Order: sequence, then structure tokens, then C-alpha cells
Amino acid sequence: MKLFMLFFNSFLISILLAPHFIRLLKNFQFGQSIREEGPKSHKKKSGTPTLGGLLFLFTLTITTLSFIEIKPEILLLLFITLGNGAIGFLDDFIKIYFKRNLGLTSKQKLAAQFVISIVFLFFLHKQGLDTSLHIPGTETSIELSWFYYVFVLFLVIGTTNATNLTDGLDGLLAGTSIISIGTFGIIAFSLGNSEVGMFAVAFVGSLLGFLMFNKNPAKVFMGDTGSLAIGGALVGMAVILKIEVLLAIIGGVFVVETLSVILQVLSFKIRKKRIFKMSPLHHHYELSGFSEVQVVRGFWAVGLVLALASLLFI
Repeated sequence: MKLFMLFFNSFLISILLAPHFIRLLKNFQFGQSIREEGPKSHKKKSGTPTLGGLLFLFTLTITTLSFIEIKPEILLLLFITLGNGAIGFLDDFIKIYFKRNLGLTSKQKLAAQFVISIVFLFFLHKQGLDTSLHIPGTETSIELSWFYYVFVLFLVIGTTNATNLTDGLDGLLAGTSIISIGTFGIIAFSLGNSEVGMFAVAFVGSLLGFLMFNKNPAKVFMGDTGSLAIGGALVGMAVILKIEVLLAIIGGVFVVETLSVILQVLSFKIRKKRIFKMSPLHHHYELSGFSEVQVVRGFWAVGLVLALASLLFI
């Protein structure tokens, strides 16, 4: 019953606040600038309110603090989620204020994420952080020692960039994130970590409420505020639950999106030819004749299959 109330309240707050929040964003003219090199069909989205990530992060914070026992791991989850969200907010705000596609520089983002990650790891270390890496489906663990901290830094930067790249179509990242975060919640409960499980439930509820306004045609975008926060939360849950390797399967859609960009760049630099019509991968399918809704639903389906597959390793 408590789980239902947590989910229901999170969803209800998000969906009730959304119209007022969108109106506020419009009044302040916080509209999205569409990149010139993107699909031409996206030009009509220019001016759509962004910074929508603030909506579900506010809802997540309120419901987490109200319904979940505040233990150190919950505070750390909020910290890495909201910390990365704050970096995304600065990036979004600079883009909006200066009306350009570029916000923070890569170096500024990396430096900020480095600080957030170090603080997160420092307090986990104080809690007696296990620095071994468990291989899913086996009894094998690899002790990484100090290299584990470097590994987590890589995870934070890689995952936040991956979720950021995936946020390119209406409802794409929100939907795939609901599936991924929900999967972490199921795993958390199966491992006996009810607090992390409840955090995931709260996040799913807030994202689902947001998705009602972010689905095609989107009335609001989450911006980097939301996409970086989602990436931070995924890494935080993976590290606390000690299922870091499974993150690659649960978030397989994000991994593939990132690989498509890397392969596209490498191919063009080495062969002077492109592998895809456009990267990330979701744009390739758009330009191949699939509608935006078809692409999004297809990626949701793939995300769901990967999420179910990941549960076989628990």
C-alpha cells in the first residue's frame, strides 16, 4: 500500500504541476533551440518549452523526502541525481539566455561531474564501499581496489552523456528511463534494499507524469537538466546495489545510441563515409522513413526486452 501511495503521489504531483510549470516556462520564453544539423522535420519544435527536468526532479525530491526513510544511501542518490541535474540546468540556462545550441563547454561539464562524483564516492567510501566488481550470473567478483573509483567516474561521464544523446525524440528518453529505473527498483527489492527500490518507484511516478506532456507532440522537453540527472541516478543505483555491469544491459538503448555516434565519427574520420544517415541512431531510423512515434515505440520495446533480460542475472 505504501508503494502504491508513493507512486500515486509522485505521479499526481507531477501531472498536476505540469500545466502550470509549462505556462511559467512559456512566460519566461524558456524555449528550446533546435540544432541546425538535426532533421529538418524537427524545426517545427523550435520554441517548445524546455527545462522540464526541473518538474520531475522537484517531484522526486518531495516524494522521496516525504515517503522514504532518509538513510545515507538515499541522500547520496539524491545528491548524484540533483548534482548532475544542476550541471544540466546551467547548460540549459546558458543556451536559453544566449539563444544558442552550445551551453557549458565539455571541459566545464567534465570538471563539474568530476567534483560531483568524487563527493559521491567519498561518502560511499566512508560507508565502507565495496570496491569489487561482481560478474552477473556468477559467483565471481573482481577486486578493483583504487581503480574502482576511476571506473565509477567513467560510468558517470559515460552514462550521463548516453542519456543526453538519447534525449532526441518526444518521449524517447522519458519512456526508456521509466523502464530502466523501474528495473533497478525491481532488482533493489529483490536484493532487500527497499529504500533504493522506493526511490526508483518515486522516480518512475514523477517521470510517468512528465511523459504525459513529453510524448509526441511534446508540450515540454526535459533538457539537459533532466537527461543528465537521469544518467546520474542510474549510476548511483547501480553502484549502491553493486550491479554496475548490469547497467550496460538495463541501459542497453543508451549504450547503442552512444556507440552509433562514436562509430559515425570514427567512420567519417577514417573512411570519409558515414555508416548511418544521421546519428544518434534514432535519427537514422527517422530519415529511413519511420515516423517519430514508431521509432520511439520501437526503442521502448527494445529497452523493455533488455530490462527483462537483465533480470535473468539476478
